Amino acid sequence: MALIRQARLSLSTFLVGAFACLLPIIVGISQTTSYLWGEFQVFVVLLYAVVYNGVLVLVYMQERDTYKIAVRAGNLGVAFASGVLITFYGGSWSVFGWYFTALTFFHWSEYFTTAATNTRSLTLESFLLDHSREYQLAALASWTEFTLEWFFFPGMKQVRFLNILGLIITIGGEALRKASMFTAGRNFNHYVQHTKHQDHRLVTNGVYKLFRHPSYVGWFYWSIGTQIMLCNPCCLIGYTIVSWRFFNERIYEEEIYLLNFFGEDYLEYQRRVPTGLPFIQGYRWQV
Repeated sequence: MALIRQARLSLSTFLVGAFACLLPIIVGISQTTSYLWGEFQVFVVLLYAVVYNGVLVLVYMQERDTYKIAVRAGNLGVAFASGVLITFYGGSWSVFGWYFTALTFFHWSEYFTTAATNTRSLTLESFLLDHSREYQLAALASWTEFTLEWFFFPGMKQVRFLNILGLIITIGGEALRKASMFTAGRNFNHYVQHTKHQDHRLVTNGVYKLFRHPSYVGWFYWSIGTQIMLCNPCCLIGYTIVSWRFFNERIYEEEIYLLNFFGEDYLEYQRRVPTGLPFIQGYRWQV
């Protein structure tokens, strides 16, 4: 599968940004510089980020649209590396490193997977960084809860069984979502489609044999998995309720259009395959 330029660009800039996770090895090679990592870890990473952003400006300053892709993918790479470094050097904050690595990879991979499978719907919004104000507030709430509970009750953040369980659910949700995107290909879109394209077909193979909406199932469990991983009880409850309501409304609306697009074929598909999300039935045609 040949990757288009946007996919190659997002991959290369993300990897260069993620190269920052090797800074401890590079800085520590020489005994004369190894102390820099021990004493100034944060500043070394920030310096790398500043220099890298300067390079991106110089390289892509004449190509505004290309720069917008590169700066997003590149900084997500740096953030991904920061998560990896927090995991190994963050002490009791290591679990937040797991979370931050998962979060940044999710957003970068949404763009890259769309670029690799469905160029027709590819935009800067495919990074999902500005998905909605509610999504951004949810992320902020998660970070705030973790910080406050870590400060006052640090022991509750180191429940290893829950940390690992949340990590497994998060990885599983991410894998399912990306599998659904690759399986659907040009039929996948981040937004509900109101009109049917000529090449739009009903996908029922692969992970779509298990769930009618595997991308939503993956995202739902990815989101609550991150909060189990962080041992965030308040956000776990909040994420579950808000995500369930969002996907319940989204699936209901989407299935109205799918029934219009595919008629009896989709009705039969509904009878055979569940939505995949608990207590969500989708739109049911009333005879």
